[in-house]
Amino acid sequence: MNDKLRPDGKIEVFEALSELALDMRWSWNHAADEIWIKLDEDLWHLTHNPWCVLQTVSHDKIEALDADPEFRSQVDTLFKLKQHEMERECWFQQMKYPSGVSGIAYFSMEFMLSEALPIYSGGLGNVAGDQLKAASDLGVPVTGIGLLYQQGYFRQVIDKDGRQQAIFPYNDPGQMPVTPMRWPNGEWLRIKLNLPGVAIWLRVWKVRVGRVTLYLLDSNDVANYPPYRGITSELYGGDDYLRLMQEIVLGIGGWRLIEALELKPEVCHLNEGHAAFAALERARSYKEEAGLSFESALTVTRAGNLFTTHTAVDAGFDHFSPNLVRQCLIDYAEIELGLSFEKFLGLGRCKGSDDQEYFNMAYLAMHTCGAVNAVSRLHGEVSRRLFEPLFPRWPREEIPVGHVTNGVHMPSWDSAQADELWTTYCGKDRWLGGVETHERDIRQIPDEILWQFRTESRKLLIEYVRKRLYRQFAVLGQSHEGVEISKQLLDPDILTVGFARRFAVYKRPNLLLNDPDRLLRLLNHPTRPMQLIVAGKAHPADQEAQSLVQQWIEFIHRPEARRRVVFLEDCDMLMTEHLVQGADVWLNTPRRPWEASGTSGMKALVNGGINLSELDGWWAEAFAPELGWALGDGREYGNDPVQDGIEATALYNLLESQVIPEFYSHNEAGISLAWVARMRESMARLTPLFSTNRSVCEYVEKYYLPLAASYHEREKDGAALGNEIQKWSQNIIEKWSALRFGETCIQTDGTDHVIEVEANLENLDLGHVVVELYAEGTGRALPTRVRMELVRKLSAAANIYTYRARVPAQRPAEDYTARIIPCFRGVKVPLERPDILWQK
Repeated sequence: MNDKLRPDGKIEVFEALSELALDMRWSWNHAADEIWIKLDEDLWHLTHNPWCVLQTVSHDKIEALDADPEFRSQVDTLFKLKQHEMERECWFQQMKYPSGVSGIAYFSMEFMLSEALPIYSGGLGNVAGDQLKAASDLGVPVTGIGLLYQQGYFRQVIDKDGRQQAIFPYNDPGQMPVTPMRWPNGEWLRIKLNLPGVAIWLRVWKVRVGRVTLYLLDSNDVANYPPYRGITSELYGGDDYLRLMQEIVLGIGGWRLIEALELKPEVCHLNEGHAAFAALERARSYKEEAGLSFESALTVTRAGNLFTTHTAVDAGFDHFSPNLVRQCLIDYAEIELGLSFEKFLGLGRCKGSDDQEYFNMAYLAMHTCGAVNAVSRLHGEVSRRLFEPLFPRWPREEIPVGHVTNGVHMPSWDSAQADELWTTYCGKDRWLGGVETHERDIRQIPDEILWQFRTESRKLLIEYVRKRLYRQFAVLGQSHEGVEISKQLLDPDILTVGFARRFAVYKRPNLLLNDPDRLLRLLNHPTRPMQLIVAGKAHPADQEAQSLVQQWIEFIHRPEARRRVVFLEDCDMLMTEHLVQGADVWLNTPRRPWEASGTSGMKALVNGGINLSELDGWWAEAFAPELGWALGDGREYGNDPVQDGIEATALYNLLESQVIPEFYSHNEAGISLAWVARMRESMARLTPLFSTNRSVCEYVEKYYLPLAASYHEREKDGAALGNEIQKWSQNIIEKWSALRFGETCIQTDGTDHVIEVEANLENLDLGHVVVELYAEGTGRALPTRVRMELVRKLSAAANIYTYRARVPAQRPAEDYTARIIPCFRGVKVPLERPDILWQK
C-alpha cells in the first residue's frame, strides 16, 4: 500500500477510488453515491456501476476533483470507513462458537449482487448474492465460487407487436467490478481441467463483496480449443452438453480453485445440484492427500457438504443421458476417481441397475452430502416427496431433508426513505447482528409518519416508471405524442399493485387477466381506482410463457387500460429495487406448491409493501390475516384450469371487498388507519424474520457448525473414524439382506403395551443396528419412534435376540411396527445408509 501513497501520506486518489469502486459493498451501502455522481452523473444513473464510471471518466476530471478539498475529504473519509469496516469485529466473531468454522465454500451457478455484474437470472442468484452480502455484514467466513458469463442471462425487448425479443449483449469484464486473480508475481491464476481430447484452461476473476470474496471461472481463454471457450458463454442457454460442461467447470474447476488458493474450508455449500461435482472433486483431492480409497475419502468429506435444493418439481433437476456423461466424464471417473463408470453413474441415479436411467445432479448431491435442506417449510415437505425414491420403505416424514426458509438482504432492497425510517427507530447497525428488538421498535412509528412514508415511496416509483417508459417508447419508435404520453401514465395518489416475476406458466402471471372486464372495472372505479405495474421475462425457449407476456401487452393497448396498467421491459435487479420500494401491494400468484420459496415479496416488507399472495413458499408460513392477504385454501390442485378460474375470482373479490376499500378508508387527516396498522405489523413481524440476518445465522447454527464438527471428527487421526464408517457401511451392504424378524409377543398391563420381538441379526455386530417400534402420526401428531431394549440372546449358536419396548396403550398395539435400521457413531441415517427392515 505504501507505493500508492502521496508525499503527504494520503493514498493516491485513483487508487482510493478504485478500492471503493471494486468493493461491491457499494451495492448496499450508498455512502459513496455522491462521489460517482460528481464524476459522471448521467453514466451513474444509467449504470449504477462505479467501476464503469471510473473507467470512463478522464484523468483530467479526476485530478480536478482531487484538487477540491471537499471532494478529497469525502474520498478519504470513505476510504477510512472501508478500512474500519474490514477490521470491525462482527456477529460471527462475537459469538465465539466453541467448535468454530474457519471457512465455507459456497458454490452457485449465478449470483445477483448488482445490475453492474449481470451474471444472474432470478431467484437462485438472488438467494446466493444476498447470502454473500449478509455473510459480509455478519463476518461469516464464506468464499463464493461461480462462473463469469460472456453474455449472462438475456435482455428483454418488447417489439411493436408486443412480442418478447431476446438479446445477448457482451459482458465486458473491463467495465464490470471484477479483476483478474493474479499471483504476487503478476501471473494470472488459471485452473486446468483435463477434458476428453484436450485440456481446458479456466481464468479466475475476483469480486470483492465487503469481507467476502467471490471467485468467478471463465473459459474464454485464448489457449482453449475454440468450442471450449464458449462453455461460460451464456447463463441457462444452449443444450444439455453445454449445461453439463458448465457444471463440470463450476464443480470440479471450482474445487480445484479452492485448492489453488490454499483455502481449507470445512464446509462446502452447494446452492442447487448444479454444483454437485464439487463434492466429487473434494473427495478426489482428499483421496490423494490422505492415501485413501475414493469411498473412504467421500465418507470423510461428505460430512462437511451441504446441499440446498430450490426445486419443487422433478423436471427442475438437471438430468443428463448416460452417453453424454460418458463422453464428458469417463476419464475423470475411471482415472481420477478410481471408480468404474457404472459405479460413477450410480452416484447420480436412483436405481443403479437401470442402464437407461439418466444421471441426476440432485441425486448426486444427495449421495455426496452430509445434510440437505429445502428453502421453506412447505418446500421441505415437497422435497421429501421428490426424494422419496432414494429412500425406499422409509416413511416420508423421515426423508432426510430439513429446511431453512430463505431471507433477503434488507439493506440491498430498502429505499433511501426506508433506510432513514429504520435507522431512526432501529439504529444504523440494525442489520449487522441480531434482530430481536426490531419488532418492538417498529411498532413505535406513528401512523402519520408511516402513511407519509408510503405516499412518498409510491410517488418516487411513479416517477421512475414514467422515465423508464419514456425511454422504452422512444426506442420502440413511437410518435412524439406517443412518447410524451408516458409522462401522464399512472397516478401517484392511487393504490398501486406490483407484479415482477419470471414469466412461467406455473407462476400464473396472467391470473388477473382471467376476466379482463372485471379487472377494468377495478382499475377505473370512479372513486377507488387501482393501478398495476407488471414486469418479467419469459425464457427464450418457453413459447407458452412468452405468449403470457404478449397477452399483457395486448390488454394494456386497450384504451380503458392504458393509463392504469404498464409493462416494463427488461426487468433487472435495479428495476426490481424500484418496484418493491414503491408498490403498496405485492402480488404473487403461483400454483401451490411449485414456488419453492419466492423472495420478491420479502423485499417489499422493509419498504412497507403488503403482500397478497398464494399460500405457497415463504408466504405459507408467514401469512396471518393482520399481515396481508392470501389466495388459495392451502391445498394442491396441480395444473387445473378450473382451480385457476376459482382463484382468479377469489383474487378479484379480495381486491374489491378488502384491499381497495381498506386503502381508501381515510380518516379526517387523510390516513387509512387500518392500512397503516396492517403495514406496521407486516414491517415489524415479518421483515426481521425473512431477512438474511435470520437465514444466514440459521445456516451457521443449524448446518455449518455441526457439519464442520462432523468433518473434523471423521478426518482426524488419519481419517480413523472415516475408515471405520466405510468398513461398517460395506458390512451393512453385504449382510443386510440376511436380517430377519422372528416371533412377536404383545401383552397389555393396564396403561401400557409391552411388545417383544425376535430379531435375527446374522453376523452383524449388535452395536451396528437399532431395533425400534414405529407408529404413524395421527392428525397433527408426529410419528412415534421408540427404541427397543435388548433383553436376551435366544441361542448361543445363532445371532438371534429378543428386544422389548413399553408404549402407551392409548393406541392399539397393532399401530406399532418393529423395524431394524443401521446405526454407527456420527452416521446420518438414512441419508448415508438408507437400509431399513420392517417386521411383516
